[in-house]
Amino acid sequence: MERKTAKDFDQELLDLFDQYVHGGIDRRGFLDRATKFAVGGVTAAGLLDMLSPRFAEAQQVPKDDKRLKAEYVDYPSPQGNTGKARGYLVRPADASGKLPGILVVHENRGLNPHIEDIARRLALDNYMAFAPDALTPLGGYPGDEDKARELFPKLDQAKTREDFAAAATWLKNRPDCTGKIGAVGFCYGGGIVNMLATRMPDLAAAVPFYGNQPSAEDAAKIKAPLLIHYAENDDRINAGWPAFETALKAAHVDYTMHKYPGTQHGFNNDTTPRYDAEAAKLAWTRTLEFFSKHLRG
Repeated sequence: MERKTAKDFDQELLDLFDQYVHGGIDRRGFLDRATKFAVGGVTAAGLLDMLSPRFAEAQQVPKDDKRLKAEYVDYPSPQGNTGKARGYLVRPADASGKLPGILVVHENRGLNPHIEDIARRLALDNYMAFAPDALTPLGGYPGDEDKARELFPKLDQAKTREDFAAAATWLKNRPDCTGKIGAVGFCYGGGIVNMLATRMPDLAAAVPFYGNQPSAEDAAKIKAPLLIHYAENDDRINAGWPAFETALKAAHVDYTMHKYPGTQHGFNNDTTPRYDAEAAKLAWTRTLEFFSKHLRG
């Protein structure tokens, strides 16, 4: 089947899908409002299926890639949801000596196959990548995006933030880590990366992709250099940028922001039609260069 892109869909439908993904409307609400775009024998349910992730088709690094050592591990999180949490740890199989670490923070569906693939991509670039699963206290990522989306609002977000903060500390303090860590996150995860930057003065590099911004008061606490990626067609997230930028400038934070023309929220996620190959390649190249500069020095 020919791969669909954002250009194959009406912007109003893409915005509707964004509302659905982020809990603004439920599945029935999406299907009811998407009906007007269902033409030429395509149903509203068919449109939803077209817009939904295709994990296997987009996978870049196989789970059993012999160049990597990957495992699921528990880590302590005393202030978190249950006292411990779980994540996906990936390292180069032939690593010698200590490696810089990168925390990989998922979207609002937990540790799905796409985020695991992102962790493996980073490990192939000679990092120790760790991707926690916020859904650990609810049994972990359920293997289904709709079920994951239903579970997510049931989390105690204050405790979930503690789970991510504990994950960063655990990664930094591992004996096989250099002690230099960065963080990258997408959508919900971008907001978590911003939060970690406000809390961790020793975070060496932070890369939020289209993430919610912290308050001006919290932004003033950021010590980490930031590489910020935004999509052009993402009013929900972009509305918070002017105030964030003002706070960053006032606090003399080292930041660079890129907004990618013509892109949708989620443009780096290569499992859905919102993926923009050109913008994603550029954003990822910039991300790797940023991490190399700040984590390997």
